[in-house]
Amino acid sequence: MAKSDSFFIRASVECDSGGNFNQTEIDLGSFVNLGVKSSTLLRIHNIAVAIQDGTPSGGMTPELALYSTVVPGANLAYQLTTESQTDLIGAYEKSIVASGQLTIYGDSTSTAHAMSMSDRADVMPQNWTNGYLIGVDSIFLGSEMGGTLSGGDATVSVILECTLETATQASATALALSQQ
Repeated sequence: MAKSDSFFIRASVECDSGGNFNQTEIDLGSFVNLGVKSSTLLRIHNIAVAIQDGTPSGGMTPELALYSTVVPGANLAYQLTTESQTDLIGAYEKSIVASGQLTIYGDSTSTAHAMSMSDRADVMPQNWTNGYLIGVDSIFLGSEMGGTLSGGDATVSVILECTLETATQASATALALSQQ
């Protein structure tokens, strides 16, 4: 199989105000096939990320701004990994595909909730020169929030631009072993 046309995979995970690590599994079993004679791998070319106000049921209310009237505010982080996790991990870990962080500075004196946000703690890598090759049946989107958002929970959503490509058995096996 030559490279396929781009297609998109979407996923979301709740980032709750309780400080819990939440994770959702993204099943790639219908795309990735590490076979004996031929293997199909998935290549992620770009990642679009949205961090929006969430409702307690895990939905989204994007019309509401993320804000905090509690000092120092809140920090929301997400990660996309090739292994299931129980907590956030560093960018140096071999299973990390992408990560991001959004800091919302709290202001207890503001009634208009005008405050600042920053994504500079983690610059949210969203694309690579040649894409990110995936050779596992599932990837995992995890999130965690520290601090307090006045609106409650948030939702982290991703859209992955992907293609499929054929690999040799040796490269597919090496890839699968390196992304345990």
